[in-house]
Amino acid sequence: MLKGLMQDQPLLISSLIEHAARFHPRGEIVSRTNEGPIHRCTYADIHRRARQLANALVGLGVHGGDRIATLAWNGYRHMELYYGVSGMGAILHTINPRLFPEQIEYIVNHAEDQLLFFDLSFVPLVERLAKVLPTVRGFVVMTDRAHFPECSIPGLLCYEDLLATQTSDYEWPQFDENTASSLCYTSGTTGNPKGVLYSHRSSVLHSWAACATDGLAIGSSETVLLVVPMFHVNAWGMPYAGAMCGARLVMPGPALDGRSVYQLLRDEQVTLALGVPTVWMMLLQHVDSERLNPADELCLRRVVIGGSAAPRAMIERFATTFGAFVVHAWGMTEMSPLGTVCNLLPKHAGYSLDQRLSLQEKQGRAVYGVELKIVDDALASLPHDGVAAGHLLVRGPWIARCYYRDDDSAVLDDAGFFDTGDVATIDPDGYMQITDRSKDVIKSGGEWISSIALENAAIGHPAVAEAAVIGVPHAKWQERPLLIVVRKAGQALERASLLEFLAGKVSPWWLPDDVAFVDELPHTATGKLHKLRLREMFRDYRLPTSR
Repeated sequence: MLKGLMQDQPLLISSLIEHAARFHPRGEIVSRTNEGPIHRCTYADIHRRARQLANALVGLGVHGGDRIATLAWNGYRHMELYYGVSGMGAILHTINPRLFPEQIEYIVNHAEDQLLFFDLSFVPLVERLAKVLPTVRGFVVMTDRAHFPECSIPGLLCYEDLLATQTSDYEWPQFDENTASSLCYTSGTTGNPKGVLYSHRSSVLHSWAACATDGLAIGSSETVLLVVPMFHVNAWGMPYAGAMCGARLVMPGPALDGRSVYQLLRDEQVTLALGVPTVWMMLLQHVDSERLNPADELCLRRVVIGGSAAPRAMIERFATTFGAFVVHAWGMTEMSPLGTVCNLLPKHAGYSLDQRLSLQEKQGRAVYGVELKIVDDALASLPHDGVAAGHLLVRGPWIARCYYRDDDSAVLDDAGFFDTGDVATIDPDGYMQITDRSKDVIKSGGEWISSIALENAAIGHPAVAEAAVIGVPHAKWQERPLLIVVRKAGQALERASLLEFLAGKVSPWWLPDDVAFVDELPHTATGKLHKLRLREMFRDYRLPTSR
């Protein structure tokens, strides 16, 4: 085959921050710090300090391919690590601090991390773990000398002292774009967490998809609030995409409560915010309790919701109370994570609010670079008619082919597709909708019932704060749905009235056989409902219809 005559330049993460520093040098990065005050800097500052950090890493004996771990919230120092570590050829390993300490210990040791950078919030956690992390030869607290903690961590280094001793005279090395750049582990709710190792190429390609108009449409005119954590699939790639297009980024630090998030939305005139449903629930509760009028006070135009399905009631609240459009998106750690985005087509311009909400409930259409298909239990392809539900499979240039240090793991089928573990439908326009996780779908009398659809319908009740649905054994039907509900504070709600509310909103045979009320629901470290723990909690539950 005749090859083209184009220049061969590797797609490297360092090129993103170089571009931002050259063409968006005054683009602002706003961070709520662990120390308290709001910190402001620019892409030019991030580039300069990332090069200082790269020099410091060289001085600490870091080589290409070494894993450098972080336990940190969203902030400018964490962003400097994104570029300083990967840019010099090492691998940035962002760790979810919400995991159990035993899981963090496993993850650090499995990755064989060399250094651990961490925020002040996590000093007690690192003190506890330091003795059981044999490969970690250095600990760096991400603060200045004035806030340096007294603790028992051996040889603790101060981040700002490290940078102060280094020059910004550093030339980013050039290497193969398929070189590993960063490492994230799945939450490990069923067994040990698994490592997903991204490359420079995959990260840059993913950034292009995020910036595209039919992706997340990130641009230099946006002020973007990253509520999604930087330890959760690299904040959905936003620190990279932001640099690619020069978007103004706002980092909330450790304060993710409704009041703090609202303050940033208002004070920083945020136009686009990204986060999981649990954070937006807290924001909506704050708006209700304080009787705020966000449509008048905020500049928010769009809210990207991913991580788990956004309830219809939440999508509607953002439209009616905030005047903001919810962009439903879907992906997973193994997908970097972007897979689908629910943007509207020209044909939808005349849709009523009710019609539009029905469309926005779907997770959207595949972005360029991602292929989707649904198959039955026999792996036969199913039609894209919006009705047939099957196992969702994906492939593309930023999707994992195996797990870290598990090259023999058979995660792809013969055609190179990855089984997401989700059950979904795809309609004729390509809009995909997750109906359940394969392990969570309720199999009743040979038919499937979507726990997600039931949960989202229940959330629409004004007295319901949160809802979960699990399958419970049934003598006749194999499984039937049990609805587990958290009431809103001060609200009275009984089983009969809730079931009456659901009637007509879902198929009659989908209606839960019973309702259980609890004070709170368990969640995973990434904010999703912890269905495994719920099934354990209700393993001895007997449905009234099965007695």
